[in-house]
Amino acid sequence: MIRAPMGDQKYWDEWVEYGEIQIEKEWGLIKQPSQNPVYDPQYTFDTSKSTTFRYLVSRYSRGDAIPTLSPPFAGLLDAWELSNKLAAELNANLKPGEGWDHRHLLTAATVTNDTRGHNDPRSWIFELSNLNHYNWCFWLVGLALSLDIPDDQWQRLLALIGSEGEDILLDKVIASRQPNRKIGAKLLHKKPYARLLKAIEAKDKNLPKTEQATLLKDFVENWYTELARKGNAELWWYIYGDAVKNPLTNGSYFGRWCIEAVAAVKAFDLDDSLCLGQEHYPGDLLRPSGPSTHPVREEVKTGLFKKLFGK
Repeated sequence: MIRAPMGDQKYWDEWVEYGEIQIEKEWGLIKQPSQNPVYDPQYTFDTSKSTTFRYLVSRYSRGDAIPTLSPPFAGLLDAWELSNKLAAELNANLKPGEGWDHRHLLTAATVTNDTRGHNDPRSWIFELSNLNHYNWCFWLVGLALSLDIPDDQWQRLLALIGSEGEDILLDKVIASRQPNRKIGAKLLHKKPYARLLKAIEAKDKNLPKTEQATLLKDFVENWYTELARKGNAELWWYIYGDAVKNPLTNGSYFGRWCIEAVAAVKAFDLDDSLCLGQEHYPGDLLRPSGPSTHPVREEVKTGLFKKLFGK
């Protein structure tokens, strides 16, 4: 059963198959002698984020069995780790005062002496204060917790995320599996995450479960809308599936899932009953044996039968 609210079986089969092929293709290229070393860190990070992660989540959207979603996670970590290694090697060759110019979007970053230069050859800000990175890290933590990834992969993920003690919400969620995690004192992104923090604090205060459930539902219902940002601050995936800005025919859409809510439910045993069936809530991640928590979608009427009879 398709879990995502958009895309038919043909769409999901096509793009899941594409993801499988693309992952193999990209790793084949990564293992070959580089033709453009400056672009290698970006390429390998994209293999982690834009290819492997998208493939994993697309399989959830298609309706694949939850226990089968775990294997790609290790490859996701492999690519991010390699990307960090390659970026560090390039940075080690910079001279004092040099940085990276990312203004040329269609080419690799170039070395610059401009004080506005970036400190990383990749066009990504690896800091939790950046919403794109925060969302990315939270999603991976949510998948790691819900899929019960092995401890060696968990430790690798935490090493990649770093930033211990920087954000009260993400630190609290991580501490559910890593008890010695230092908890930050502030919330970096109040919209929409103040709502989720409120639900967790309701659990800490032993407020009635009905109140906890209502607060969690409030977060899920407002999650997508409150993640809206303008210009360069817009999340990399936010418009995928938008009928005007990025329609399904582009193939970018992999689902819009509030994995952060699942992370909190797994970490703190919150009552998610009011979230089940919500458009953005991937409740099946927490119910690997089923049945599905997503509403059954009516098949789209196509072909001559529809034209003749309208049914």
